[in-house]
Amino acid sequence: MTKRPIIGIPCTHSRDEWGGLSLGNSQTYIRAIEHAGGVPLLLPTSENREVLDGLYGVIDGLLLAGGVDIHPDAYGHAPHPKLGSNNLEQDSAEVYLTKRAAADGKPILGICRGHQMLNVALGGTLFQDIPAEIAGSLDHSFSANLKDGTVLAHEIQIGEDSWLAETLEQTIIQTNSMHHQSVRDVAPSLRVVGTTADGVVEVIESTGTNFAVGIQSHPEE
Repeated sequence: MTKRPIIGIPCTHSRDEWGGLSLGNSQTYIRAIEHAGGVPLLLPTSENREVLDGLYGVIDGLLLAGGVDIHPDAYGHAPHPKLGSNNLEQDSAEVYLTKRAAADGKPILGICRGHQMLNVALGGTLFQDIPAEIAGSLDHSFSANLKDGTVLAHEIQIGEDSWLAETLEQTIIQTNSMHHQSVRDVAPSLRVVGTTADGVVEVIESTGTNFAVGIQSHPEE
């Protein structure tokens, strides 16, 4: 029997009904990994590198999920007035895990915040608020404002020579949209393979032979 690969999903923080801090992530990621043949494993964030190393040693691949804004400390910029809620511990843990996975050639898939994190961890930067920083931009919070991840907001044009176009067998797709930050300067080891009509970067992937793909929308929805 072929062993299912273990896919690590770093946790995000939330408050439970008693006001305590909880670690977890959306069930949609977990079910999608199960359906694709993997074993989802939630990875608690930690400031202890030995703990992160222990978690990293168990996984075969890394899924960077959606969530709060990435603080610009992670890429050396000053905070924008429109910066939303953030989590420095999560940022630090994900940067560390992403760098290790990229160096070792472990597969990485980034979704929404995770797409941005992939870029930041490998040396890129972000627009901290699309409406304030990109003139004439589309409404990239369209699906989020409706609180419905199944609502399709806009098209993405995908490069013909990309992994995503080959996998989907198409170069134009309709997606949901639930973000106000986006990729600005692309990390040296990544390339842009998908954009919207306003030029916002929606898909990135590795320039090398290792699997590293980021998509700004939420395909698991």
